[in-house]
Amino acid sequence: MPASRDRDAVGRARNARPRDALGRPLARDAVGQPPADDRPRPPLEVLATAQELIDADRPFHAHEVLEAAWKAAPPAERDLWQGLAQIAVGLTHALRGNARGAASLLRRGADRLAGYPADGPHGVDVAGLRLSCAELAAQIERSGLRQLAGGGLRVRLRKPGEAART
Repeated sequence: MPASRDRDAVGRARNARPRDALGRPLARDAVGQPPADDRPRPPLEVLATAQELIDADRPFHAHEVLEAAWKAAPPAERDLWQGLAQIAVGLTHALRGNARGAASLLRRGADRLAGYPADGPHGVDVAGLRLSCAELAAQIERSGLRQLAGGGLRVRLRKPGEAART
């Protein structure tokens, strides 16, 4: 008989297996990273949390936080949040060693932001993100992932000093 799927309190499928910092499933009895808090929250809190997770080399968890915002966003902002989530997935692929997936998702996420002004909603640095993602993707395609060790896989969701502004 097939194993039943893990479900949350409202019946949505959830994988209860522990995960490593990059979201890879571990054995059920392993100790993994704490899951990201993917409850709906205000946009500035989502952006701050996602940035903290990206800065801590946990872009998979940032993706989960951004994905929750995308699913709860008003229609006019869904592409923004989906693009940010795709950028986080691109960073996840890079840290997992998947250069092709990293470059593809970084470009796809940046392209999804194209319909927003340079200074996007909630202080998102659309212009800076699009530029940094394009540069990262090109560098990955040109030189691979080794050149990006350390802090080379960082992106800024908002301009410095934007944290307190709406």
